[in-house]
Amino acid sequence: MAGSGGELSRSGLRGREAELGQLAELIASVTRTGSGALVLVQGEAGIGKTALLTEAVTRAGAAGWSVGTGKADELHHIVPLSSLAASLHGDPPLLSGDAFADLAGGHDQRIRLVERLAGAIEAAAADRPVLIALDDVQWADPLSRFVLKQLPTRLRTSPVLWVLTGRLGPADPPEEILVAATQGELPSLTVPLSPLSGEAIGQLADDALGEGVDERVRDLLDGAGGNPFLAVEMLAGLRTAGASGEPVPPGLVVGVRGRLRSLRPGTLRFLRMGAVLGRRFRFHDAAALCGRPPAALVAELEEAVRAGLLDDDGDQLAFRHDLLRQAVYVDIPPSARKALHREAATHLVLAGHQPIDAVSHVLEGALPGDEEAVALLGRAAADVLPVTPGLAADLMTRALELVPPARPSRFEVGERAIVFLTRAGRDREALRTGDRLLAGRPSPAEFGRLQTALGGTLWNMDLADELLRRTETALALGGADPGTEARLTALRALALSRGHDLAAAREAGENALRAALAAGDREAHVLALSGLGEIALNAGENAVALRHFTALSAVDPAFLPEEVVARTHMDDFASGERLLLRAADPGGVPRQAMLLWAQGHRLLGLGRLDDAEADLVTMERLEDDVQVPVQQVNARVIRSRIALLRGDREAARRHLTAARERLAAKPNPGNTAAVRFLEAVHADADGDVRLALDRLRQVQEAGPFMRWRLLRTWVDRAIRIALRGADHGLAEDLAAQAAAHAERNPGVAGAAGVAAQAAGLLKNDPALLERSVDLLGASPRPLVRAAARADLGRALLAAGRTPAAAAVLTRARAEFAESGAHGAAARVRRDLARTGAGGRGAGVRQRPVHGWEALTVSEKKVARLIAEGHTNRSAADLLVVSPHTVNTHLTSAFRKLAVNSRVQLAHLVIGLRDT
Repeated sequence: MAGSGGELSRSGLRGREAELGQLAELIASVTRTGSGALVLVQGEAGIGKTALLTEAVTRAGAAGWSVGTGKADELHHIVPLSSLAASLHGDPPLLSGDAFADLAGGHDQRIRLVERLAGAIEAAAADRPVLIALDDVQWADPLSRFVLKQLPTRLRTSPVLWVLTGRLGPADPPEEILVAATQGELPSLTVPLSPLSGEAIGQLADDALGEGVDERVRDLLDGAGGNPFLAVEMLAGLRTAGASGEPVPPGLVVGVRGRLRSLRPGTLRFLRMGAVLGRRFRFHDAAALCGRPPAALVAELEEAVRAGLLDDDGDQLAFRHDLLRQAVYVDIPPSARKALHREAATHLVLAGHQPIDAVSHVLEGALPGDEEAVALLGRAAADVLPVTPGLAADLMTRALELVPPARPSRFEVGERAIVFLTRAGRDREALRTGDRLLAGRPSPAEFGRLQTALGGTLWNMDLADELLRRTETALALGGADPGTEARLTALRALALSRGHDLAAAREAGENALRAALAAGDREAHVLALSGLGEIALNAGENAVALRHFTALSAVDPAFLPEEVVARTHMDDFASGERLLLRAADPGGVPRQAMLLWAQGHRLLGLGRLDDAEADLVTMERLEDDVQVPVQQVNARVIRSRIALLRGDREAARRHLTAARERLAAKPNPGNTAAVRFLEAVHADADGDVRLALDRLRQVQEAGPFMRWRLLRTWVDRAIRIALRGADHGLAEDLAAQAAAHAERNPGVAGAAGVAAQAAGLLKNDPALLERSVDLLGASPRPLVRAAARADLGRALLAAGRTPAAAAVLTRARAEFAESGAHGAAARVRRDLARTGAGGRGAGVRQRPVHGWEALTVSEKKVARLIAEGHTNRSAADLLVVSPHTVNTHLTSAFRKLAVNSRVQLAHLVIGLRDT
């Protein structure tokens, strides 16, 4: 049956003309528009996905694109970024080999990783279009999946085409990536591959065996079910069988097992060792598993390559298709597979591989009681924690499962599992794990360490009372080493920061700090300073809080955002800016989301509403990306207040709804107070004073209103609500709190001005309100100053001092308008109309929704820089902001301008210059 068709057709492109046309059109579209896109080719194994991907890569390369191709591996689906690595080191390479050498340390580095990747790809795409292809994405490692859910959308304004292939499955990684792309408004296309038609299969047969293939062969090929790989393998078997005169069995056996039977025993064993190692493996690793030197296996390698089972690229060997590897692998008895995997893990480690490279084999082959496997899993988990905390948690959980209950090491391994689960945001699982271990009767020392590990878990879950109970129990039990005792003491102080007795909390914090320094325990030191800072802020002692947070950021620079916020509370905006400039360095603070919170908080104080909201939007997106919500409630409360200041009631209500939803996940007292106050503000705006008072009283009942940091510069609104509702007792209490806060913070103009404003509102005293305006003149908070001016203007108007009222209200309206608080400016304008001066000056001009004038000042700056050819990174460097914030501004600008690429943006900006 040997035909005249020459080499078998393995292109897989027969019958795929329509799909090829779709890919060709997508490549042309990205080239033409300069904007990104994503295509997912889906289908069963062997259906031709790889062939289609390869053809797309070939066409893009021929068109001058920069291309990178990678393939995920079923066995090696754990090593971080291993799936995408080959794609990113394409031709020319998008990344250098040491691009991530500094991504280590004790904090989550995924956000920095994505931004670094985005910067590199964006820079490459500025020269020519980029195609990044990944085959078998259903087996992608967790970090590659994370990156693929972020990067395509992040780069949608650059000419970057993502071509992915994956097997069918509704909950598989391919579907998750496609959903993320669609939600990010990235043009996306799914290309499903159906079985080939009988005609196409016939063409494959003609390619392989020559024309005139008889009906018996065509009937046999019906067994391939339209799958081109199976058909090609059957045809290969037919050629082999035809040449040897052997009978031809049906199905895939023809292409694989039939050929395996013809191999020498040594070659078959060599292939089986390779199958254990994975689809791609190194020659000398397989030789080691065979127990023979590589030189003694050259003949076996040559036979496997001749049989069409392996490819050899000079660096690694690879099974020509996953189905081939699986066919070899399943013939190994299960017990032998397990033992071989365990042996492979040992060999890889001894050969100098990183622990994570051997983990897949450990997971397949380790048995309970295997201490070496436990240690290996622990080392691998520590290595990957900064970039894949979820994987690290999985590995430590598996390590714990391998330790028999009676082994003393179980508590030590369990302690690490708790910490890693907490870092991954899996707090409930961490708590369950800890409680199971505690039920195993640990020694007093082990009990203390386990409760210390659970401290972060309980704090994240807002279970301060439970944290207090557990730490006090562990301290009372005794037996802990000095470092653990210092940590327990610091955790106790942190728990007390949420209570009412802040004096006791402060004493506990000072004791914890002394214990931490005496023990020389860095973690206890960080916990103690953090607790003391929280206690001071809750007590309204801003200078004390600043001292502690400055010391904390010196111990661990990752806590620089806390120092920035503390300086903002002191009205020290200039020092906060210097700190943020330091953090803007590419190797700066790893807690990017928290840094954006600090920046947004500072910009809000400066009255830069547009920029503050951009940072808060970006912060929320980054927290969503890593699924670690910290400031989302407060961010939505602020965004709702910003919308009310702008006069956008619909947006304000949306943000209130979102704040309530997020409060359910993180219902700590501060978040609850912020949302209840926001509900009071909305009720007041709706004219429902009774409901507004009810919500305000709820805040007071939970603790003094001024204790909640977010509300301190908003006390004027609370007093107005109390006075409108005729609750003078509440208004007096609020004014007294503002006065006490000013006394605790001497020299802070904002605190003194707000206290005078509160007293002036309470007493309806224009002189006090005028003093408030004078004091706030030394504060860098224009919105607070404008509100005080508006109160003074109304008081003057009520006192019949109309000309003076008109002058003050005019300035208040201007200050509000300059900050973009057009809703507040409109309310002042109505008051101004009562003076008879309402017609003076132009009315408040709202920004349009679409077009160039719809852009904020910062959006225009970003748009101009990008139009000039800057990347997000270089634009961020010039503007001294985060690349994430640049991306937020750019996304908003694209939406308002109705453009989809940097090329289109450049044309639009050039057109504006011409006109």
